[in-house]
Amino acid sequence: MAYATLADLEPWIDADTLIRLTDDGGIGVVDTSVVDTVLEAASLEIDGYLGGRYTLPLDPVPGIIGKLCVDITGYLLHVRREEAPGDYWENQYKNAIAFLDKVGRGQISLGAADPEGTGTGSEVRIASQDRVFDRTKLKGF
Repeated sequence: MAYATLADLEPWIDADTLIRLTDDGGIGVVDTSVVDTVLEAASLEIDGYLGGRYTLPLDPVPGIIGKLCVDITGYLLHVRREEAPGDYWENQYKNAIAFLDKVGRGQISLGAADPEGTGTGSEVRIASQDRVFDRTKLKGF
């Protein structure tokens, strides 16, 4: 399951660039099968980082994951065409991977939509055992 769609890519990659990056047949249109394949590859990369912490595929998909999928896909589309992705896409890719690595390690959450519920920040619960020492046991010390 891909975490983003062609419609999610379109605000970030203009139509001419998408055609250039996907049109292997030279017919002058976006090859949606290429886009779908690269979106799936980006989603699998995301799953690789999150698989140790979450049940996959993520459903519903947290918004940040959709954006990270777009960032990784933009980079992979350029690499697929053996083009230099440019600073923007390279930075987006590196930032996405760094973010996913931290989420996978449990250092940060996916925000309010975190499937594990760690991003709500609405309540803190602390569980502890009964006290071993209290005022009555320590009386006289």
